[in-house]
Amino acid sequence: MNRLTNLKTWLAGGVAAALIGLAGCAGVATTTATTTTTSSTSTTTTAALALTADHDTEAAHSWDSSKEVTIDLSSPKATDGVTVSDGVITITAAGAYRLTGTLADGQVVVDTSDSGTVYLILDNASITNSDGSALAIMDADLAVVALVDGTTNSLTDGTSYAATGDDDPNAALYSTSDLTILGSGTLNVTGNYNDGISSKDGLVIISGTLNVTAKDDGIRGKDYLVIKDGTVGVTSGGDSLKSDNEDDAGLGYVSVADGTVKLASGDDGIDAWTAILVSGGSTTVSKSVEGFEAKNIDLSGGTITVVSSDDGINATDSASTASDMEAQDGTILNISGGEVTITADGDGIDSNGDVTMSGGTVVVNGPTSNGNGALDYNGTFTITGGTLVAGGSSGMVQAPSTDSSQKSLMITLTAAAGSTVEVKDSSGTVVASYSPTRQIGSLVVSNDQIKEGETYTVYVDGTSVGTTDTSQVSNGGGFGGPGGGGGARP
Repeated sequence: MNRLTNLKTWLAGGVAAALIGLAGCAGVATTTATTTTTSSTSTTTTAALALTADHDTEAAHSWDSSKEVTIDLSSPKATDGVTVSDGVITITAAGAYRLTGTLADGQVVVDTSDSGTVYLILDNASITNSDGSALAIMDADLAVVALVDGTTNSLTDGTSYAATGDDDPNAALYSTSDLTILGSGTLNVTGNYNDGISSKDGLVIISGTLNVTAKDDGIRGKDYLVIKDGTVGVTSGGDSLKSDNEDDAGLGYVSVADGTVKLASGDDGIDAWTAILVSGGSTTVSKSVEGFEAKNIDLSGGTITVVSSDDGINATDSASTASDMEAQDGTILNISGGEVTITADGDGIDSNGDVTMSGGTVVVNGPTSNGNGALDYNGTFTITGGTLVAGGSSGMVQAPSTDSSQKSLMITLTAAAGSTVEVKDSSGTVVASYSPTRQIGSLVVSNDQIKEGETYTVYVDGTSVGTTDTSQVSNGGGFGGPGGGGGARP
């Protein structure tokens, strides 16, 4: 019984009802074993995360080393549970298999209907296939790839595949079953044809060092992609991390709980149909069209750095029929912790629904084009805590909603890249400072030092450029747009 079947059984057994009880008021954070999620994140997603927390750990995966079957890839031989034919090594039984050596042009296939786990122990293993996947898991109850400490392993596919049907493999490491990757070694994956690593079920990375280069998507778990720890680097022509189950409610999510993740993407850094959840670790998107994109995005911890040619963080429901300016029901970006830095040529933060912020630090280096803004939302932006500093162009400025319990300032000014912008209260105390990475025409600031009724002076490189207060904040679409002004008064 695989993890997805376990999940459905677990939910049917009453856990769903308990989790529904956690999801009270909209925008209120609830805690699972691995992350903090908003109530808009589905119950099934929350349950799945709790399940992977319990079952996907190093300690949960162990095997009897005395029963390992060693496969010398340089000179493979058939044995119990292993067949060899025309360069294809097929594993036909559950158990533990230690792969070592080099398979210069061939393939390892897992195809077993046995109950139980297939452990693929990579011990300085190198597999290259000129016309297909290097490692293809076609049938297994659960597959685990274990990277031996101190080893470097590689999987490389061809630029074209002999079999290209809808149900044929399309990645250097391909799995139709739930797949877990762990260990202390290194795995280098080159996807010359399409994806680097792809699972048609769930994919969990517990530990290890993964370096993935892919023509299209880097690492894909259709039902879910969970990074619990380790070092993951992806360079991709398409999305770097992806989960795209559109059919099962709550699935189709990406979670980063810990570790170091570095992404350089030709499309989205992280793309998920349902949700993106980041609760710890370090996630860097050094290149992307959009950094993060999902219906629900929950940032509760860790360090996040995003560079994008379009929107930095985009909460959007791809299935929504709402018009461009209409808020999408159930679409939300929730920030409750962590340190987030965004540099975006499009909108820095964009939600086609709502934004809630209760903690953390967010710095936005927004667009220079007046057709985009550092902040953009169609519903409401409720801020109750944390620190927000968002610089960008002056044409489409939005600030958090004026009825938020934590107040904001919205300022028009001209400040060059590398300058120092300071906001001081009437006693001369600096309540906010910002050094833009590009020229800005507006600045939005919110933190617990901004008080209603207080007048603040804005300085650029030590020179006063005017004063402002919380009454200058507008929920509208920017200066000259709906809601009018908000600039610093000379």
